[in-house]
Amino acid sequence: MRLLLFLLIGTVIVGLFLYSKLLPYKDRLTGNYKKIFNFFNNLFTPLLNGLKSLFKPSTVGQGLAVDMSQVVLLIILLLLLKLFS
Repeated sequence: MRLLLFLLIGTVIVGLFLYSKLLPYKDRLTGNYKKIFNFFNNLFTPLLNGLKSLFKPSTVGQGLAVDMSQVVLLIILLLLLKLFS
């Protein structure tokens, strides 16, 4: 059971990484890649929107900000991964 949770959380972490990289290009995805992206989009959109209300973007330069909701979600997932390892 712990191994299954470990693998599931690891998959979600990889999905978060790919989601963040592919989000600007979501209209260009095709086939199975679009289906996988839509699955992770449906998973992450409500989570990230909820976290955005708690954690505002952090300014890192002139006109440049980092979305802290993705960072916070990654930290939570990494802590869960450590818990189930």
